[in-house]
Amino acid sequence: MTAALAISIFVLAYVLIATERIHRVAAALGGAALMAVAGIVDAHSAFFAEETGVEWNVIFLLLGMMIIVSILKQTGLFQYLAIWAAKRARGRPYRLMVLLILLTALLSPVLDNVTTVLLVAPVTVLVCRRLGLPVAPYLIAEALASNIGGTATLIGDPPNIIIGARANLSFNDFLLNLAPIVVVLMAVFILLCRYLFRDTLRLRPEHPADLMDLDEREAITDPKRLVRCLVVLGMVVVAFGLHSVLHLEPSIIALLGAGAMVVVSDARPQEFLEEVEWPTLVFFMGLFILVGGLVRAGVIERLGEAAISAVGGDYVLAAAGLLFGSAILGAFVDNIPYVATMAPIVQDLVEAAPDPEQGGALWWAFALGADLGGNATAVAASANVVVIGIAARNGEPISFWKFTKYGAVVTAVTVSLAWPYVWLRYFAFG
Repeated sequence: MTAALAISIFVLAYVLIATERIHRVAAALGGAALMAVAGIVDAHSAFFAEETGVEWNVIFLLLGMMIIVSILKQTGLFQYLAIWAAKRARGRPYRLMVLLILLTALLSPVLDNVTTVLLVAPVTVLVCRRLGLPVAPYLIAEALASNIGGTATLIGDPPNIIIGARANLSFNDFLLNLAPIVVVLMAVFILLCRYLFRDTLRLRPEHPADLMDLDEREAITDPKRLVRCLVVLGMVVVAFGLHSVLHLEPSIIALLGAGAMVVVSDARPQEFLEEVEWPTLVFFMGLFILVGGLVRAGVIERLGEAAISAVGGDYVLAAAGLLFGSAILGAFVDNIPYVATMAPIVQDLVEAAPDPEQGGALWWAFALGADLGGNATAVAASANVVVIGIAARNGEPISFWKFTKYGAVVTAVTVSLAWPYVWLRYFAFG
């Protein structure tokens, strides 16, 4: 009875989010409230429980990086990058998209994908407005690219951090096992964008000639302040890469970096807090509680157990199930709580494997499915939600279905290409 009620509430909230009959924040909070009224979650399970509560590490990671981005925006850095990117692309829409995708892809493995889109999205908004191009296709492409690129490393995507901690996998383990296929998938994605966004890419920019005459250096209003902020940003990036050595959660690093940047920039609270995407943070909280209700009611665990039962001792089937199943299930819930819930089940499967090499392959199939499945819908990954929030804030709303119609195609293509890699690398010659 409890499980059926939890599923009903979740489906109702999800339908409201997808159809946009009411604002997504109201739908998520309303669903969370119904979970509480129905007795499925309580204060402890919603706010404090590790497996079913709000993932505060994600919330405070987002908050810290939003503050950092807000302060950097005031230095003129994003205007500088926007003019530089537009000039290098010579105003050509597809070349500009490729350039922004590559920038996203290079940052995503080093930073987490949410931080990446927080840094790249403001640049994108500025350069598209300079050229008179629609913003939404470029922001969608960047969110999709960040999810693909972030798959390559331990810190590139929050689900990878969860998997790495559960499986005791290092940064190099992720790099050696996932980076090769990510490079291939990114190349395919760039080519796919030519088809997916073909209508937008036919448009001619309005003012490319005038743009070439602009001097990007004039956008920097306070060079000394910018240098101080970039030093702090560099320290934050290094700390992200060494977070396991430093024994600091990424959220703590982001908050420390935000505090340091406030100090070195001498920014006033009203200057940097007004740029924080508060609706996005609240939406995440509601979404975590909704998924936590499913976990608490045993819904996701039962799905996992059913999958294990269906697999039996066939580890090729198990890997395929984790890859494709995670991509499908992860499309309907944020992949962070999904991975946190499924990780213990995968660990049981890995430990029961007679061949350690094939058992370990399940972790990589799981990571690929969860990360690439994050592109499937507008709420499947944190980066997607953040990008949609930024677009709305800048008067360029992206609907649930507008994002999903592109994301679903990208997920289908990338997951289908990932399976031959997993099979050939771990099973074909075993």
